[in-house]
Amino acid sequence: MTSTPHYRELRAELESLTTEAFRPELAEIDRLPTLEIARLMNAEDTTVPAAVAERLPQIAAAIDAVAERMARGGRLIYAGAGTAGRLGVLDASECPPTFNTHPSQVVGLIAGGPPAMVTSVEGAEDSKELAAEALAALGLTPDDTVVGVSASGRTPYAIGAVEHARALGALTIGLSCNADSALAAAAEHGIEVVVGPELLTGSTRLKAGTAQKLVLNMLSTITMIRLGKTYGNLMVDVRASNDKLRARSRRIVALATGAPDDEIERALTATDGEVKTAILTLLADIDGPTATRLLEESGGRLRAALERAGS
Repeated sequence: MTSTPHYRELRAELESLTTEAFRPELAEIDRLPTLEIARLMNAEDTTVPAAVAERLPQIAAAIDAVAERMARGGRLIYAGAGTAGRLGVLDASECPPTFNTHPSQVVGLIAGGPPAMVTSVEGAEDSKELAAEALAALGLTPDDTVVGVSASGRTPYAIGAVEHARALGALTIGLSCNADSALAAAAEHGIEVVVGPELLTGSTRLKAGTAQKLVLNMLSTITMIRLGKTYGNLMVDVRASNDKLRARSRRIVALATGAPDDEIERALTATDGEVKTAILTLLADIDGPTATRLLEESGGRLRAALERAGS
């Protein structure tokens, strides 16, 4: 069967990408002992943090821009296809239990919608229009941030999301794993973590996926630190929705205050289980309603509320 011009062009484009490069030295990998393959794979993975480190200035600049907009009520929205989309959905879904954010504050969009989390939705990643429609349904505003995520940096869905968002004045970030990518060029903040060819040719769920996970961890976590969602390195906004998190809540209050268990229980009971408020009542020796008011006046920032309580 003869290839159409479209597919010949696409094949040539893929062959030019670092993430798709073939490594002839690994052509016999399937004949190696399992332990040797595991050693090779592990050695590959150790190179990823160094590739991320090279982009820390760009990552930090993007985070500061995100935090500024989220402080005004904006949202953080990830958009991607396949592995990249799933990683965005994963990061977004972990923010409510970790930082007590509303599910609408950090959102993951994946080409093909929720079914694409567990199965391939054919053709969805090739549509810029689907990305624009998904963002339109969210009622995008200039205070929002859209992060297009694509290992190749050429995925139309991710590029379409960034283009649509930028046209509306929203902050845009393009996260890819190839240099000089169309995605980074389309975004206000381009972050290109070049991890090199994969162990399995073109399998970007490997090093590229790991790199994207590391950067998304930074984007959400450091943004939340900047927004006062932590006290030191304690998750003081954790939502105690199960037994493990309830136990963690008590431990966080103990670490922050040094108070005995009976005082911690009383404080959490008086503040309806709100860790940050309980800590403030104990450290500032004030009642629950006063602590709640001080936190509201301080934009939810515990350090600022403590300063107000002491002034």
